[in-house]
Amino acid sequence: MADFHALAWIGFLLIIIGFIAILLATFLLIFHSTKTKGETKGAGIILIGPFPIIFGTDKQSVKVLLVLTIIIIVLMIAFLFLNNIV
Repeated sequence: MADFHALAWIGFLLIIIGFIAILLATFLLIFHSTKTKGETKGAGIILIGPFPIIFGTDKQSVKVLLVLTIIIIVLMIAFLFLNNIV
């Protein structure tokens, strides 16, 4: 039972760290975009289970997200099988 509580706290902390990282990245993007003039590039991913929806403003950003999505899906499948083995 203690292992479950430790994992729950680790998951909770990872969610909090993710929110902080998103807020920090948003503020840095806002401050950086006000100082420089130029083209803004970006991309995003919505991952529903193993099915990704990838969108972006340029091909390079989409390619990077595609590679990261493949890595995440492979890790998800590996953890699923490893969890069933143990």
